[in-house]
Amino acid sequence: MSPTVRVLETVRDVPREAWDALVGDESPFLEWDWLAALEEGGTVGRETGWLTQHLTLWDAERLVGACPLYVKAHSMGEFVFDQAWAAAAHRAGIAYYPKLLVGVPFTPVTGVRFLARPDDTALVRVTLGTVLERSCADHDFSSVHVNFCRPDEAEALAARGWLRRVGFQYQWRNAGFGTFEDYLESLRSKRRNQVRRERRELETQGVEIRTYVGGDVPADVARLVYQLYRSTVDNNPYGQRYLTRRFFELALERCRQRVCLILAWQGGEVIAGTFNVQKGGVLYGRYWGALRTLRHLHFNVCYYAAVEHCIAAGLTRFEPGAGGEFKQLRGFDATPTVSMHWIRDRRFRAAVSDYLERERAAVAHEVAYYQENTARKRDGT
Repeated sequence: MSPTVRVLETVRDVPREAWDALVGDESPFLEWDWLAALEEGGTVGRETGWLTQHLTLWDAERLVGACPLYVKAHSMGEFVFDQAWAAAAHRAGIAYYPKLLVGVPFTPVTGVRFLARPDDTALVRVTLGTVLERSCADHDFSSVHVNFCRPDEAEALAARGWLRRVGFQYQWRNAGFGTFEDYLESLRSKRRNQVRRERRELETQGVEIRTYVGGDVPADVARLVYQLYRSTVDNNPYGQRYLTRRFFELALERCRQRVCLILAWQGGEVIAGTFNVQKGGVLYGRYWGALRTLRHLHFNVCYYAAVEHCIAAGLTRFEPGAGGEFKQLRGFDATPTVSMHWIRDRRFRAAVSDYLERERAAVAHEVAYYQENTARKRDGT
């Protein structure tokens, strides 16, 4: 029997066990509970410009493949910025929206995008890739975007004529450190002394940082986490309040074993914190906020405490999210990321292809610069 494709308006139309069996050891943000929390929390849906249209592939009643898919009415919350493409399309008389996006909303984390069991990987990529391409013509979508995908997925899509876009993030890797002091010793003296000064200054202000993981995360903390999240997005000109308090309630309820919450206390009160998720030896930094402004508070809570946790827990990598050149000064190295793009209009596709060729060269040059000017000692010890 040939597998059949079904389009689902919610991940809840798939049994949790069947979906998560395809996710396996992959990113925690692909798991059923996380995606369902986004949907039930009101962060995605038609009214927010994130219409859920998950693609699933079935052999009779057995789920053999899937990809998280959304019809987008805008380009917000994606972290692969294509607003300039939308403006160029508009000038050329091409309607850029709606478009299709394969990825996890508001989450710039690399992970597999075509979920499948190992024996079905090639079939799922070919089948769902073909469906995505045909959907552009059949439903008048301008394009399909597969954001933060795996390199092997990018190669498979490139073979089909998709366009490759390369970016980079700053990530930290655990070089077998036994203590935080070992990490500091891996840095050049200037950077090492800078971190020590920033840690001491916070100590003199009577700030204590505590880390809570899994079952140790307080049961009634959702309101606080949402308050911290809002303190960041509401007080920054680029901030967008994508997430709801209900989302955090659901995430903390259903994904608690994945959560790593780092809170800064002063005078018996929480003054700042960061909401992280961990799985498979990797810590993912997601949402930060502060209720009080203190010098170096951000670096200590978001980075130093997180690195200290990774070392203590034996985690191999820390991905703190997009942006932030200041991370490079603290031993976080530039790491390439990849997204793939299918453009329906041939003329527009040619123009985007030319742009991406030049952009890839510029990104490669920038990554090489940061790798040459790493904050780590050159001998790697």
